Amino acid sequence: MFITTSSATKKDQYCLKPIRMKLIKNSITKHLLLFILLIITMQLGSRVYSQESDTSLVTIIGVGDIMMGTSFPSTKYLPPGDDCNFLFDDVKDFLQDADVTFGNLEGCFLNQGKVVKKCKDTTLCYAFRTPEKYFGCLVDAGFDVFSLANNHINDFGEPGISRTLELIGLNNMHAAGLLERPYEVFDKDGVKFGFCAFSPNKNTTRINDYAAAEKIITHLEEVSDIVIVSFHGGAEGKDYQNVKCETEMFYGEDRGNVCEFAQMAIDAGADIVFGHGPHVTRAIDLYKDRLIAYSLGNFCTYRRMNLSGPNGVAPILKVYTDRKGIFQKAEIIPMIQYENKGPTYDQANRAIKIIQKLVKEDFPDSELEIESNGIVTKK
Repeated sequence: MFITTSSATKKDQYCLKPIRMKLIKNSITKHLLLFILLIITMQLGSRVYSQESDTSLVTIIGVGDIMMGTSFPSTKYLPPGDDCNFLFDDVKDFLQDADVTFGNLEGCFLNQGKVVKKCKDTTLCYAFRTPEKYFGCLVDAGFDVFSLANNHINDFGEPGISRTLELIGLNNMHAAGLLERPYEVFDKDGVKFGFCAFSPNKNTTRINDYAAAEKIITHLEEVSDIVIVSFHGGAEGKDYQNVKCETEMFYGEDRGNVCEFAQMAIDAGADIVFGHGPHVTRAIDLYKDRLIAYSLGNFCTYRRMNLSGPNGVAPILKVYTDRKGIFQKAEIIPMIQYENKGPTYDQANRAIKIIQKLVKEDFPDSELEIESNGIVTKK
């Protein structure tokens, strides 16, 4: 019970002042704490609400090289019955479970045409001409966008390039990486994507021309929500699984400094960088909260490709970002290729184990944590 001034002596009033002031201070402190708690609660609530109300995350799948069979130099390099449908049977459900699914088309689609690639022996020459009807297998599998920037898109010259582009357009799909088509912008489920691709090869947008690449990527960043960049670079084969972060030469060709290129791309506005070309899986890394996959290896390469050991590892990399392209998490789905078969789920999880190992070797200070089940998060 409080004692009022009217019923207390002056001495009592003097003695009660410290007590009353303490009570007032305690009351103010209490109300201030309640106000701060209210603000924190409102902020936490809005944060949770924003995550739930955000039309969820954007998912982008990347895979490596695709070459479903070639009629050159012989039709014996085509699947049995001249039918490619079985090739994606084991991976179709995974590929279709994303907002955008990307792959590298290693070669052209053309029924007839002369090889323009210089070949000393056409029986040994690696030039790829996939029958046009096979393109339907890519549509059915769930692909959306392709890189054409590689060393095989020019194997059959302009006829092969033109027909491939025509098939892509007829099926409402997207591609880039050629001098005549350096980039493409497209909408998917309310998100605007910008895509471009680079390689060290003739008639493609060049991985070694940083000024031109930066200009393309910066433009895409200005007009897109999420920018996907693909590169075909680095030396080839099982002896080149590690990323050296230096210029890589192979058969006398400058295959680029893939670390330098990937970071330049992100500095210019890229949100995801998908690499391919070495025909083996390489490490992944995070740079400025954007994911880099340095090589996704082979994916669906039916014949005329070495699939032994690490060359047969065929990961599906599923990347989750927000609607601005900022990395949230990823998933490595382990696939494996065997001779004369399409990619199939790998119970041994070789892709996950290889990428874990390579990240530790090549990027020991990486911000990424890769779990044994293939889930990738930021530390």
